[in-house]
Amino acid sequence: MPATLRSAGRGVLYVLNVVGSVVRAWRPAVGGIAEAFHARFTDHAYPMHVHDTWTLLLVDEGAVRYGLDRHEHGAIVRTVTLLPPRVAHDGRSATPHGFRKRVLYLDTTLLDESLTGRAVDGPEIADPVLRERIHLLHETLRLPGEELEAESRVEFVAERLRGHLRSAPVEPRRDRRLALRLRELLDERVTAGVSLREAAGMLHAHPVHLVRAFGVEFGIAPHQYLVTRRVDRARRLLLAGEAPHAVAAATGFYDQAHLTRHFKRVVGTTPARFAA
Repeated sequence: MPATLRSAGRGVLYVLNVVGSVVRAWRPAVGGIAEAFHARFTDHAYPMHVHDTWTLLLVDEGAVRYGLDRHEHGAIVRTVTLLPPRVAHDGRSATPHGFRKRVLYLDTTLLDESLTGRAVDGPEIADPVLRERIHLLHETLRLPGEELEAESRVEFVAERLRGHLRSAPVEPRRDRRLALRLRELLDERVTAGVSLREAAGMLHAHPVHLVRAFGVEFGIAPHQYLVTRRVDRARRLLLAGEAPHAVAAATGFYDQAHLTRHFKRVVGTTPARFAA
């Protein structure tokens, strides 16, 4: 039964491999996400249990049968499943071939427990846009140094979930002054960076409204703006003769690979080739 337990930049990572099961879990450094959990099970069956977080489930292969509040439900590849905190549920494969799933455990700062009743009544959500957003969030969580992007993605996932759990949609509004204040903050913190929740607290705005106002005003997401500012600084340092690994540290990137990934995306070549 090979297993690893190590400290990583995104929290404690646990990987477990046993016959018929592969489990990988970690604590992302992203506000609102208590745990990310990826698993492949062949014959494991969950007993009745509860979590103190919201369980946001994608099934990527197979199907899952589960009981929630004394009613039977099914989670399939096409849908998103949302289980509320402190409501008992179990789970098992609906086929002999098992299932593969990705789960995010979201705390109540993202989704209020007052929405529990609606979630119990309708835990399966058929929404392709929401499913794609959750998939992209999972992909972003796998990349070190992309915490600001992940924060933006999780806030928009939570907003769409709230839209499914309430009756009346909230209309977005433009806020040029707020967008300008966020741009000033990002300009002041190009190297040090700032989390979305920290920025929202400093500017007294909801994270979703903050990201949306910035995008409407400037045509770019806050995390993309910050990355391009860092790439601009990296260009100048590379042309001044600094080594790529030193440039990465000096411009706020997680490591040289993080710099290279974004530099190539923005400039069209690697930092080393650019410098040469």
